[in-house]
Amino acid sequence: MNHRKKRILVTGGAGFLGSHLCDRLVQEGHEVICLDNFFSGSKRNIEHLLEKPNFELMRHDLVQPIFLEVDEIYNLACPASPIHYQHNPVKTVKTNVMGAINMLGLAKRVKAKILQASTSEIYGDPKVHPQREDYWGNVNTIGPRSCYDEGKRCAETLFFDYYRQNHVNIRVVRIFNTYGPRMHPHDGRVVSNFIVQALTGQDITVFGDGSQTRSFCYVDDLIDGLIRMMNGRDDFFGPVNLGNPGEFSVLTLAGMVIELTDSQSRIVFRPLPRDDPLQRQPDIGLAKQHLDWEPRVDLQEGLMKTIEYFRKTL
Repeated sequence: MNHRKKRILVTGGAGFLGSHLCDRLVQEGHEVICLDNFFSGSKRNIEHLLEKPNFELMRHDLVQPIFLEVDEIYNLACPASPIHYQHNPVKTVKTNVMGAINMLGLAKRVKAKILQASTSEIYGDPKVHPQREDYWGNVNTIGPRSCYDEGKRCAETLFFDYYRQNHVNIRVVRIFNTYGPRMHPHDGRVVSNFIVQALTGQDITVFGDGSQTRSFCYVDDLIDGLIRMMNGRDDFFGPVNLGNPGEFSVLTLAGMVIELTDSQSRIVFRPLPRDDPLQRQPDIGLAKQHLDWEPRVDLQEGLMKTIEYFRKTL
């Protein structure tokens, strides 16, 4: 591993994943610039870093260019939950596309390595299971989720075009469902929804019949994967899936949350939202082979840590 101290820009650094990444990079002694416009990120996530001499916070919107001297860029900026990204779909597309263009332009100018946080959503409602990186996806271009799915797909296109045309040193990772402390309590994601409902004694709402599956990766495992990808070989730039291949039905998850929170909540069923994928499971063969990475935290252990966090914050 390369232990030289670097100057690292994390866009979306006050978000759920970004703040955990900032934690790790600050801890490793790098100079970290956290950039966020606080559309869905929160100052509370990075408050504890503000007094650190190697951490800097900038309020900035990626849709506008920015000029900085950095060695590495982790481009994580974008609202990632349906509630947030559908709130202002035009802004979501702009953040994905203009944000990628601005960050790639910066990487090109200062010769920085740049990593794009892409998403499993680029596979859409997959016709192939589990999803491998060579699968092109099954995506609706004009639905309510398209601003995110297509925005992220376009960002991947831009990364590869900047690599081919301008020799920018790129990395692309496709992140599958990730959970853990600092998730937004009202982001509409299934883990945070169920935990908040269970802790506050509300009914637990399961969409459809609950047989749809998801794979849940604990945040520490995911951050480890991002850093390994950034520090890995220059001839392996992805795209690579990062996620937990353990597949659970939404109903199983609801049962686990009720048990772990010792909640009296009942499970109630609601109709399935439009374009909601029925299956999500990463094939992580490439990550194992090239990054020697696989998740280590099992669902029960991760849920307990996440529940602990929500108990404190609610």
